[in-house]
Amino acid sequence: MRLKISLLKEPKHQELVSCVGWTTAEELYSCSDDHQIVKWNLLTGETSQIVKLPDDIYPIDLHWFPKSLGIKKQTQAEIFVLTSSDGKFHLISKLGRVEKSVEAHCGAVLAGRWNYEGTALVTVGEDGQIKIWSKTGMLRSTLAHQGTPVYSVAWGPDSEKVLYTAGKQLIIKPLQPNAKILQWKAHDGIILKVDWNSVNDLILSAGEDCKYKVWDSYGRPLYSSQPHEHPITSVAWAPDGELFAVGSFHTLRLCDKTGVRNVLNDAVDLLEFRDRVIKASLNYAHLVVSTSLQCYVFSTKNWNTPLIFDLKEGTVSLILQAERHFLLVDGGGIYLYSYEGRFLSSPKFPGMRTDILNAQTVSLSNDTIAIKDKADEKIIFLFEASTGKPMGDGKFLSHKNEVLEIALDQKGLTNDRKIAFIDKNRDLYITSVKRFGKEEQIVKLGTMVHTLAWSDTCNILCGLQDTRFTVWYYPNTVYVDRDILPKTLYERDASEFSKNPHIVSFVGNQVTIRRADGSLVHISISPYPAILHEYVSSSKWEDAVRLCRFVKEQTMWACLAAMAVANRDMTTAEIAYAAIGEIDKVQYINSIKNLPSKESKMAHILMFSGNIQEAETVLLQAGLVYQAIQININLYNWERALELAVKYKTHVDTVLAYRQKFLETFGKQETNKRYLQYAEGLQIDWEKIKAKIEMEITKERERSSGSQPTKSTGLKH
Repeated sequence: MRLKISLLKEPKHQELVSCVGWTTAEELYSCSDDHQIVKWNLLTGETSQIVKLPDDIYPIDLHWFPKSLGIKKQTQAEIFVLTSSDGKFHLISKLGRVEKSVEAHCGAVLAGRWNYEGTALVTVGEDGQIKIWSKTGMLRSTLAHQGTPVYSVAWGPDSEKVLYTAGKQLIIKPLQPNAKILQWKAHDGIILKVDWNSVNDLILSAGEDCKYKVWDSYGRPLYSSQPHEHPITSVAWAPDGELFAVGSFHTLRLCDKTGVRNVLNDAVDLLEFRDRVIKASLNYAHLVVSTSLQCYVFSTKNWNTPLIFDLKEGTVSLILQAERHFLLVDGGGIYLYSYEGRFLSSPKFPGMRTDILNAQTVSLSNDTIAIKDKADEKIIFLFEASTGKPMGDGKFLSHKNEVLEIALDQKGLTNDRKIAFIDKNRDLYITSVKRFGKEEQIVKLGTMVHTLAWSDTCNILCGLQDTRFTVWYYPNTVYVDRDILPKTLYERDASEFSKNPHIVSFVGNQVTIRRADGSLVHISISPYPAILHEYVSSSKWEDAVRLCRFVKEQTMWACLAAMAVANRDMTTAEIAYAAIGEIDKVQYINSIKNLPSKESKMAHILMFSGNIQEAETVLLQAGLVYQAIQININLYNWERALELAVKYKTHVDTVLAYRQKFLETFGKQETNKRYLQYAEGLQIDWEKIKAKIEMEITKERERSSGSQPTKSTGLKH
């Protein structure tokens, strides 16, 4: 990546340029002590004077009204706030008309910033005051009053908090009265500039101590630069939070979010573009490049003839790729395209803000788009990729805590699609995208997880978990047999990656991790689990067993056991469970194999996976009422067993008999009113009950398809 700086032969400004602001990727407005506001077009190289301000207005700071899908009148978004040395701020249109000037502070107004919704404006000044204004310039409140000048201010990502400078201190103050204020010493000199990114929630600060620093939103230091020769006078995040710029005397630096100073490399430029490159992504054998006007799609098999199409807006902030298509995010919306350049869909939901979307809050698979809501961070919206419509009945995924990061798995059928996410407590959860109207099962996979990624070739999940690097070879195990989940994991020490590492990619069996110092570390995991996934997806069970026998690892056998149960292949499951010493489960599987009907087998496989309600439903739908009653008796669900017997008017005496036997075993008396009611005057006849049970089993055997003779059931009643 190269940072190009170009100067016109005839500069338009005659004095110091004090502030600049981008309107699009190609259009820049600048203000100077010569009182001029100039528009620069980087595409055509043209410059034009927009307006000449009165001689008493010396500009200090400029900020454009935020772009948002919620704004109906486009003209409303085409204004900027300009703060000046005369104690005023000015609302100026794109055409240069001063819409309003407001007396704001005693002394210079040092900074002004719109919040992300465009509903409020914050200004700070030499008088040490922090003031909140309406978008029309009406004073709402004075948030704080410092004894020293406040040089810079920034809104928090939720527009509910304000960050401002106070000498060597940084202060975060919520808008709500009496809310807790966060304050910490950030620099050894006066802090001159701050910026707070809404995507990654990280804070930048720069000071007269000649350093720039990166902080999290709790005031914890993530990076501190070496001292420069001169004070750092300006810092600014790129909208997507991946890069930031640092300004000092005769110096402009481009840094990544870990604070690394040198982002240049010696790679050879192979591809040339007509316009500036904004974003690029290489994945799934395709390179997608966004310039300020167009999108280029290259196939890795042919670099000479890219597919090119025009963009609606040139400020692409995110490119995500899946195997079949890719997704572009810009200031106007979210757009899905095929690799042939065909527009597929554009998902939308109320209050959607594209300016804060990044790779952690948007995820893409072949059939699904997942987007974390910003208004309510406990919600994840799910859309069909092909149509952009909400998934299923339009319901969204709701969690009990705020969600930080989301990721869709990449392989398999749509009905089996899973989404993994990390919440505010750093717990990792997984759930099914298509829930078929059932109560959604959100299951915890791990704790203290800081970053995660799915493999691009099979549904293997990896994450950095506290001081461990963990790989979930078959995350679906939590739905099949949670007991053996620990046996399906690979773990290794991750302390070598130091503080705040991040998983960049998981391609094949190689995981790339970026450490806090910016260096990349590559980890190779075993290739065998991916091969096992491939065999199972093709129903090559014999090959899968042979592979596990060859590798001789418990993790492989445990994964195969869970995969076999999930795919209802109980013969393979029996072999795999035997290999990991789960003898009780081998015996249970044997008993399932000997059941007289496929419905009973299905129900007991569901019970094996802990899906009791589904097992009962399968039996009732097949008319096997006694078997549904019996599984509740076996699980000591006495209330449900009696409820079914009464409802279907059968085997009430059987339920009462087993209940009586249960109480006698523990030497207890019946206290349940319903059982006392139905037991009144009823004589328990075990011979009669056993005959009825045998008749039920015979009836089931006869009605099962094929009516082939089978062994007697191995289940004990």
